[in-house]
Amino acid sequence: MKILVICTGNSARSQMAEGFFKALGKDRIDAKSAGTHPSTVNPLAIRVMEEAGIDISSHTSKSFKQFWGETFDFVITVCDRAKEECPYFPGAKNYIHHGFEDPAAFSGTDEEKLLVFRNVRDAIRTWVEEFLRTDFSKKGSPISITLK
Repeated sequence: MKILVICTGNSARSQMAEGFFKALGKDRIDAKSAGTHPSTVNPLAIRVMEEAGIDISSHTSKSFKQFWGETFDFVITVCDRAKEECPYFPGAKNYIHHGFEDPAAFSGTDEEKLLVFRNVRDAIRTWVEEFLRTDFSKKGSPISITLK
């Protein structure tokens, strides 16, 4: 299964989701991530994923346009802004949206920021695990759903 996860900056949420899809989906999932306005991978995202046993330190922030022309079984937006800016993706067989809080937007102490990143990481992991348990073959294709 080929998946593209899109958020705005491709700095935290989509990077963490890509990491979980690759780690939990093992060889069943070919996951990539991208942003509508790519920036850099957030060091706190790298740190909290490392705490979960997943190394995303070699990930880079990419534009979703880099993947135009490729076919994906699922294009998943993980923030509302990305869903608004990319309502259609050429080559997507199915669309799913699940918005997560932007941990990079949180202001606070370093410990408070880490807590927010950990909470978002854990929410993404739970959602990816749920996604991987879903039998999409029973739902028909193509699908366009919002999971919240």
